[in-house]
Amino acid sequence: MELRAFEKADYQLLIRWIKSEELTYLWGGPRYTFPLDEAQITEHCSQPDVFPFVFVAAGQNAGYVELVRISESHFRICRVFISDSFRGQGLSKIMLGQLIALAKARHNANMLSLGVFEQNEVAKACYQSLGFVVTSRETGNKSFAGDVWTLLRMEKRL
Repeated sequence: MELRAFEKADYQLLIRWIKSEELTYLWGGPRYTFPLDEAQITEHCSQPDVFPFVFVAAGQNAGYVELVRISESHFRICRVFISDSFRGQGLSKIMLGQLIALAKARHNANMLSLGVFEQNEVAKACYQSLGFVVTSRETGNKSFAGDVWTLLRMEKRL
């Protein structure tokens, strides 16, 4: 199992995986709109401080994750996704563990942060198991289909 750089040839992979308006918002927040397309991915992933990865398990593309530079030593983990056929196998924790190690070794990160919607219990539990702690709650500024979604901010010192 390994992380590899996400490339233009992988765009269709994400487009196939992110297949509903709700999933687009849950995964990508307000940055992306459904249906996901190559233009949106190109615009986002071409930014110099965005480092996108594909997670490969058993020789197959199983997930996607981004590392985004906030400052010299602070990076944000964004857009964590495991494909349907690989869910429930603990791969998110492995993928994120590899990303944490990469952030520290390659980028000298000493702080990682992320945001997760409060109702995403599985993701929250995964992040907490990796040592992330909730640092704040944002209520009222994120909504989908009329429902207000609370965003939890989480951090981990390395």
